[in-house]
Amino acid sequence: MDFTTLAKKYKTPLYVYDFDAITQKFETLKNAFKARKSLICYAVKANSNLSVLKHMSQLGAGCDCVSIGEVKRALYAGIPKYKIIFSGVGKQDSEIKEALQKDILMLNLESEEEMQRVASIAQELGVKARISIRVNPNIDAKTHPYISTGLHENKFGVDLQSAKKMYLQAKNSPLLDPVGIHFHIGSQITELKPFADATKVLADLVRNLQSLDINIKFFDVGGGIGIRYKDEDTISTYDYAQAIFDSLSGLDVTLTCEPGRYLVGNSGYFLTSILYEKNNGHKRFVIVDGAMNDLIRPSLYGAYHEVQLLGERDGQTSKADIVGPICESGDFFAKDVELLSTKHDDILLIKSAGAYGFSMSSNYNTRGRAAEVAYSGGKDWLIRERESFEDMIAKERDLL
Repeated sequence: MDFTTLAKKYKTPLYVYDFDAITQKFETLKNAFKARKSLICYAVKANSNLSVLKHMSQLGAGCDCVSIGEVKRALYAGIPKYKIIFSGVGKQDSEIKEALQKDILMLNLESEEEMQRVASIAQELGVKARISIRVNPNIDAKTHPYISTGLHENKFGVDLQSAKKMYLQAKNSPLLDPVGIHFHIGSQITELKPFADATKVLADLVRNLQSLDINIKFFDVGGGIGIRYKDEDTISTYDYAQAIFDSLSGLDVTLTCEPGRYLVGNSGYFLTSILYEKNNGHKRFVIVDGAMNDLIRPSLYGAYHEVQLLGERDGQTSKADIVGPICESGDFFAKDVELLSTKHDDILLIKSAGAYGFSMSSNYNTRGRAAEVAYSGGKDWLIRERESFEDMIAKERDLL
């Protein structure tokens, strides 16, 4: 892929997604699960571009959604309704109502109070709601605290006893159909044991529920498989699948998983142009046209993204901070990285930017969001236009 040509053609800041790499990742995971009935539901929050979702649909994926907006995106992109799961800890009544009307696969519930709201709305609509319950197994995923979700101190899911009580209530309700069970212990997990431990805990619960004549059809292991940003030792998809299979022995369930970052993270790139360098005598700053509003992960999480200066050149490297134009000291992509001398309009390639890049971007400082481009089979095409000033103010009203 010729990133320099893409930067000149589409301008910067720019996101580029390698659809061939996404396909390869999906097929690898699909093959790892081929020994069992399975459903791979892409986590829309990682990258919700309609063309990305359309590509997932063509691969045979479903979608895991955390807002009714994501549900509607998935349907619009061609994802079948029977492959869509609606998760999330805080669903509004209007979202629950619309999801039930759209007859998606199931709503994934995170509290007894939420289940009561779903039952009430199902009664109002005269339907029976297919549900799953997110169980919090209190297992440490050993990841960043902001993306750890499987401990009792996190806001997500319910404990084992509460889950069992909820399943009994659902079984006895004419308005609820408990078809699934779910866990998601965090994101960017690079150890196998947390997945294996969580699967065992929930598999034992499913066996207990079976003895109570509660027939769970979908066993959802969430997402969270880590990717390599720098030097992480990542999990083999084969080992991941086998660890899950071991705990599900004897259970006739459809194995469901919700990969997001795994599919698109390393398949995406962010291109930004150098404006100029600044050296205050104590620190070298390389100032670029991209900013934290475009890619917030380094500012929000202290996340590492490999940075590459495009084009061949000679010279000595020195340490530099790569920073953007936003009026925040937290506006940076990298700190103290070794970088050759740069000049105006040089291009920096920021890797592993396909997940939680554009989807977390904003208009902070009245900056239009970047364009997005797809690449496959040697061809590139625009899948989202760069936002203009007029786009940003289109919904605002003059109150004077």
